[in-house]
Amino acid sequence: MPPRFPIEVSPSSHPTPTDERSRVLASALGFGQIFTDHMVLIPFREREGWLPGALQPYAPIQIDPAAAVLHYGQSVFEGFKAFRQVTGDIACFRPDANAKRFQHSARRLAMPEMPIDMFLQAAEILIQQDRDWVPSTRGTSLYLRPLLIATECSLGVRPSREYQFILIASPAGDYFRGGIKPVSVWVCDNYVRAAPGGTGEAKFGGNYAASLIAQAEATQRGCAQVVWLDAVHRDQIEEMGGMNIFFVLESNGQTTLVTPKLSGSLLPGITRESLLLIGPKLGYAVEERTITLAEWISSAQAGQMTEAFACGTAAVITPIGSMHGQHGETLIGDGQGGPVAQALRDYLLAIQYGEAQDLLGWMHRVC
Repeated sequence: MPPRFPIEVSPSSHPTPTDERSRVLASALGFGQIFTDHMVLIPFREREGWLPGALQPYAPIQIDPAAAVLHYGQSVFEGFKAFRQVTGDIACFRPDANAKRFQHSARRLAMPEMPIDMFLQAAEILIQQDRDWVPSTRGTSLYLRPLLIATECSLGVRPSREYQFILIASPAGDYFRGGIKPVSVWVCDNYVRAAPGGTGEAKFGGNYAASLIAQAEATQRGCAQVVWLDAVHRDQIEEMGGMNIFFVLESNGQTTLVTPKLSGSLLPGITRESLLLIGPKLGYAVEERTITLAEWISSAQAGQMTEAFACGTAAVITPIGSMHGQHGETLIGDGQGGPVAQALRDYLLAIQYGEAQDLLGWMHRVC
């Protein structure tokens, strides 16, 4: 049995009434706007290590104005989902992979690495307490957001000696408004998201802050998302917003899924890794390699690239209908998405909701 860490459970004396919670879960949930009744807090001090934690009512947290996170940005996070199975059970999708990536991100930011068993235990306790917040409609889930921030009061430029782990949960529906429909994307050529040797492969809050201006420009140009190019050559496709990207190429009767190779500046997405394993099971070849903007344009125009899609925990799989940039507009396929992305999405969701056999042991049953 893995070790059990001291986490005191102090439930809210005024949880959301059943009828109100039912009304909320029956509404259009969207993403990251509604939160459950509780959260988990676990502090860390350099000399003492991880201290006893607590499950307590969801509420604002107090933080000193001199806390290191507010000045030097030591902050990493994760995101994973719990699903209500067809049996009524609740299970998380690959939370151990998120725990390992959380450790990697913390290490890159000179922060303490949370033990995997502690990470999983915190999630289990929160999900068990707020199990009634897990929606049951297909396409919905309970999104878990773990966060680690530097809390030491110090203006010295050095790693903090104190930290706070926070875990909150949010019932979630579609990430993009309008559901699963093809999106238009804008290729950013005046900013870069990350560079080799930087923090791109860590789930670091600063990466997302640096991306917002480009996302705003994409929105102004009528596009839903921004596509990033590499920092060195400025012609290699890296990511789409906060998601990984795939291309579907057809050649001599073979369908191949191509995704940019991990370069040290891309986030190693867990959905990305999962699709690389699922693809061959559905008869698709898979490749991790460099793909340039020029190849994207020429392959799409020649009809060799029949689909493109983004993937991530929040959005699952989202088809890309058209790509825009200084070169103009490039339509992918007929601009309406395609069967490959749909087949991958259906297969992945079937595993997550317990409709298909979990041959790879990805689902972690909680209750």
